[in-house]
Amino acid sequence: MKVHALIADDEPNQLELIAYNLNSAGFEVTRASNGEEALRLAEDILPDIIILDWMMPLLSGIDVCRKLRVAEPTKQIPIIILSARGEEGDRTLGLDIGADDYISKPFSPKELISRIKAVLRRSRPAIVTDVLEHKSLQINTAAKTVKRNGMNIQLGPKEFSILLMLIERPGQVFSRTQILDRVWGHGINVGERTIDAHFSRLRKAINTSTDGKKLPELFRTVRGGGYSLID
Repeated sequence: MKVHALIADDEPNQLELIAYNLNSAGFEVTRASNGEEALRLAEDILPDIIILDWMMPLLSGIDVCRKLRVAEPTKQIPIIILSARGEEGDRTLGLDIGADDYISKPFSPKELISRIKAVLRRSRPAIVTDVLEHKSLQINTAAKTVKRNGMNIQLGPKEFSILLMLIERPGQVFSRTQILDRVWGHGINVGERTIDAHFSRLRKAINTSTDGKKLPELFRTVRGGGYSLID
């Protein structure tokens, strides 16, 4: 699964330039043109990283960062602030309110991508490595293989994507809407029963041994909330 970046900038040319370079580097990109849209999208899609321009209409990047840092679903998402304000006090403010990095304009696309990868290595190492492990589970994201207790488990593409989403943040409850946006894509019309059916197949495959015996439960269903991987 690609690293999903949310980019917010009210300058269309700058927004498209950043999006183009991140797409070229293998990122999945969602765009926002103002602070309010960025805040809404961040809460809806729970991206892997958020890149915010400081000066935006409706809500500044600083205000968006403050709000994301106090909301439970988004407080752990890494954030990078972009700004033409290069004074030390501005950089300090950006970092003090919760940004993981602060990049002064102008900057090169290569520098931005390097800084994004550096932030992800520090804050979300699970999504920049090929092998993810949690309890008895092992996922190879490059080979798209899953093992439990060393035994191979066959999953369909959607089930694999759901598992990858959950293992990146053990213990966090993901709503059906968040799973839909991440796995099927934002704006795709898929019913809740479809998501439940895919999760049911995932749960059965992970919690059943090769000889048909039931293994300890690794997932949690929250009524009216969604699904999570037990931490």
